[in-house]
Order: sequence, then C-alpha cells, then structure tokens
Amino acid sequence: MQNKLLIKAKTLPNKAGCYLMKRIRSGEETVLYVGKAKNLRNRVSSYFNNSVKSPKTEILVSHINDFDFIMTESDAEAFVLENNLIKKFSPKYNIRLKDDKSYPYISVDLNEDFPRLIYERRPKKKKGVEIFGPFVVGSNISEIIRILTKSFTLRDCSLKDFNSRKEPCLLYQMKQCTAPCVDLISKDDYRGDLELALSFFRGNGEKGLRELEKKMMNFAEAELFESAAMLRDNIETLNTFLNFSKQKNAEMSHGVRNVDILAYHVGEIEVDISLYMMREGVLLGHKNFHFPSIDCSDEFDDEVAQYIFQYYSSTIDKLPDRVITSFSKDLNETLHQAFKKVHNLDIKCSTPGKKFASLMKLTQDHAFEHQRVRILNEDSTYVGLNKLKELLSLKERPVVLECYDIAIFQGKSPTASQIVFNDGRADKKSYRHYHLEERPEGNNDFAMMSEVINRRIKKGKLPDVFVVDGGLGQVNIFLEALKDHNVSVPVVGIAKSKVDKKSNFQSKEVVRSEERLIIPGRSNPYQLMRCKSLFRIVTQMRDEAHRFSRRLHHKEEKKKLITSWIDQVEGVGPVTKKKILANLDLSIKDLKLLSEIEIQEHFEVSSKIAKAIAKTLASY
Repeated sequence: MQNKLLIKAKTLPNKAGCYLMKRIRSGEETVLYVGKAKNLRNRVSSYFNNSVKSPKTEILVSHINDFDFIMTESDAEAFVLENNLIKKFSPKYNIRLKDDKSYPYISVDLNEDFPRLIYERRPKKKKGVEIFGPFVVGSNISEIIRILTKSFTLRDCSLKDFNSRKEPCLLYQMKQCTAPCVDLISKDDYRGDLELALSFFRGNGEKGLRELEKKMMNFAEAELFESAAMLRDNIETLNTFLNFSKQKNAEMSHGVRNVDILAYHVGEIEVDISLYMMREGVLLGHKNFHFPSIDCSDEFDDEVAQYIFQYYSSTIDKLPDRVITSFSKDLNETLHQAFKKVHNLDIKCSTPGKKFASLMKLTQDHAFEHQRVRILNEDSTYVGLNKLKELLSLKERPVVLECYDIAIFQGKSPTASQIVFNDGRADKKSYRHYHLEERPEGNNDFAMMSEVINRRIKKGKLPDVFVVDGGLGQVNIFLEALKDHNVSVPVVGIAKSKVDKKSNFQSKEVVRSEERLIIPGRSNPYQLMRCKSLFRIVTQMRDEAHRFSRRLHHKEEKKKLITSWIDQVEGVGPVTKKKILANLDLSIKDLKLLSEIEIQEHFEVSSKIAKAIAKTLASY
C-alpha cells in the first residue's frame, strides 16, 4: 500500500497547499490528519518513502490508505485552509490547542429591551452583544458589576424571572432597581442609566462618577445618610477601578500597548507553549498550552505556529497588535499574512530584538518551569494516558475514552450514561443518555449493559478505550458484546477494593477502599494510586458517569410520579391523555383547588372527563 501511495504522491504538483490523510474502511472515509506544505509533492512523498520518521508518524502512516490535496496560492492561504479543515474534520492525529485558563469578561445583550451586566468567562460573540474585557486578575470585576448595577439601578434578574414578574421585587423597594419588569421606567431612561454604567468600561467613566456624586449629595440633603454613605464607598471603589483601567506600564510596553510574547519549550514528553499578554500597556497575565512532543509530524516551529494561528483565529480575548516570537522572519511574515486573511486581523509578528529580549527570556523560562512543575506533580493528563497505553500494550497513546454506568432502582426507569473524555478532559458535547428496557426480572445490570454496548457499537466511531464502572463481570460483558460485532477495542473496569488497615489511634481495624483498574488478562488489578494522573482521569470519568446517568433516571422517575394519576382517570384514552399532558403545568396540590369547570377549561377536555379528573385528584 505504501508503494502505491508513494507513486501517487510523486505525481502531486510542486506547489503550496494542504493534504488530507485518509482511511477508507467498509466504504466509510475518515480524515486522520490534515497538514500544509510549501511543496505538496515533496512533503506528502516523505510520509511513504524510506526516510526516518517519528513513532507517531509511523503509526499514522500504517492507517493511511488514501490521501487528497488542495492547492493554495501562498503559504499564508495554506495556514488558513489547514485551520478550517482541522475544525471541519477534527482529525485524530492533529493536535487541537485548548486554553488552560480564561479571563473574566462583561457582556451586555443590547438586543434586549432592558439589558443587564453579565459576568462571563467565555462569552459568545453575536450580533447586538457588546463584550468588555478581558479584565486582569485583581480588578475585582464581579464587585464592580455589583456596584454599577445597584448604583445605576439596573436590572439584576435573569431574563426568565424578568419576563414572568408581575410586580416589583424587593430591590425596587430598596431603591436598587427601577423595576423595568413592570414598566416603571421607560426604555430610553433605562438606556441612559445603562450607558453611564458602561462608560466605566469604555474609559470615560468620569461622567458616571459625577452623576453618582450628585445622587450622593441629594441623599445627604434629604438626610438619607445611610444611602449617601453607601454611594460614597461605591464612588471610591469605582474611581480606583477607573484609574486601574487607565494605568500604563511604560517600562514593560516599550510604547506598544497590545502585545503578546510567545515562547515554547520542547521536553522529553511534551511541548509547552507560554504566552505573556499585555493589553493597554498592562501585563494582563499569561496562558499555557501543552501537547505531547511525539504528536508533532512537522518541525516544531511550524507546528507551534499552526496551533497559535488556531488560537488567535478563534479566541474571544482582545487580540494584540503584535506577537513577539522566536520564529524565522519568513515564518513570521507568513503568519502575518495568514492573520490578514481571517477576519482581516492585522497582527504583526516579529522577533524580540533588544526591546523585548528580557520578556522573551522570561516567557521561555516560564514555559520550561511550567512543564517541569506539572510533570513532577503528575498533573499532566498525558502522563496518565501514556500509563494506560503501557498497561494495555497499545501502539499509541489513547486519546478518546468512553465510560458507561447504569442507573436503576428496584427495576424501574433504567438509564445509562455515556461519558466521553478527549485527551484526559471531559468532552461534554459527546455525552449521551440511554433509555433502557424495564425487565421482568428487575435489576439486571449485565443484560442492560449488554443492551447499551450493542446500541453504541451500531453508531460507529468507537473510542480508543472503553471504561466500565464495575469489576471483571462487567468488563467481560463488554468484551462479549464487542466480540459479537467483530470489534477489537480495549476494555478496562474501575472498581473499589476494601483494604483492612490497623489504625494508629485505636486498636480496632478500620476499612478503607482503594480504586483499582481491572485489566483483562492481568492476574492482579492495577492500583490506580500508583499513577495519580491516571487515577484522576478514570475516577473523574466514573463520577461523571454516575452523575449523568442518575440525572436522567431521577428525571424519568419524577415524570412518572407527576403524571401517574392520569392513568387512574376513567375514560381517558391516548388522545385525551396527550392533551392533558400538554397542559400539565400545575402540581397536584394546585390542581385539587380547581373546580370541574376550571379543570375542563385548563385541560381542554369534556365535562365528563373533567369530573373524572376531579374525582381522581380528590383521592390524592
């Protein structure tokens, strides 16, 4: 196969573009890797010739049985195209960069008639929503939101509460809200107050301060000294915030107001990227990214440049005017041109020079130290995943793990949960619930687990490892179900073992439990505390599976409890029952207070059915 692919690769054009490495199996096409190249023929041919390759690339090549290519006019266009293709296909062998932290923002939805100030970590950009930030640690932004909301008497409730309110809440009586929920203030007057509050984030909050000072003096003249004192303290806090927002750090900024310093360190296991961020001349903070060095299929500079391009193309953070890197002049220029092609971002990229030499050294040191500390404390998910690879004798590090749990009580409303972790982190978009059959014999975890896995296999795109909550019995069920479908995916179980230990404080024995990993073919389970990183991953998966399966189980049981009385009403057929359920928005307690005529109108049923409903409810 490799000879055939090499022959095909040698027919590619000597031009820039992107290539898509594919696996075609049973008619299903999967994109395994997306890459870019200055010369498509040379780059793609290197995968299939006898040149020295990394272990990761060797594994990738062993799965490839076809490839495709897309030409571009320049390297910059290839950067943009590669990023878009990675987003579209989410290839297994491409590394997706994730933030290690997020900074606080304030969002205001101006599409609403009476907007409020909302504190958010990851606000979504959309039309009509204004976003302020990010704010540095120490700006006390949650307190600022509270003060501005109260000082300018803005709405503080959720949209749901706002729309359902029939009369002013307590905050109106305390003169901390103007009750827009019941139209006690016009939209124009409310917007005027909102604009004064927002002026503090736009850098011209002096007018807002003057308005608050006027309010304070009016309170004092009216001998409302408590309100005046509260406003005085709020004004002092807001004034400090305004000065903090405007402060400049000339020594660090060297005349550049918005700049990022980028450096990375290549260790034995991982590559760590450190990004120091300066906004408005103030050192905002830093972000860290890391990924296994073995996953790199290209030069480290090129790989890191692509990941950073991903970050700036999708981040909600305020973008810099300039990025200082250790890349070559050509690569920096390619990045600059690529940024221009995405939302017309004019982000200049350059080497540090003398002005930023000390900050570049600091950023490089931080990348090194951040990796060292994380690995020493086994805080890297890759340490755990590599341990799992070793325990299962896998060729490559597992990326996608799936964990399952059954929730059932006395044979009723059985449910199951499918929890997905990607690179050791929860992928909540891929979580799934399963409604299971109630069985005549009641609790039958084995039969229900078999039902779940059989349904899961039919959906395709299986994980690298299945994790089941349970011992060897549950693991064997998984293995049997996989065998029935001719599927070979490793399965492990997580279970607790009770261990007797002598207490140091008393003579009697105490019992504690230890988490174990059940591995088929291994005589003794693996004690998870021997690898804290792996322990953290699988126990978090198990706990998430418990939480998620029980959530649906309790929902189903509650639904049955609320609606069970309908089945006892005489003369109710399936059509009428559906109509009753559609209008069931009151509790049994509230329904019992309704007259037969009110029941008839509420549920839109006949007088005969209304009478039967009233009779049934009376017995509760």
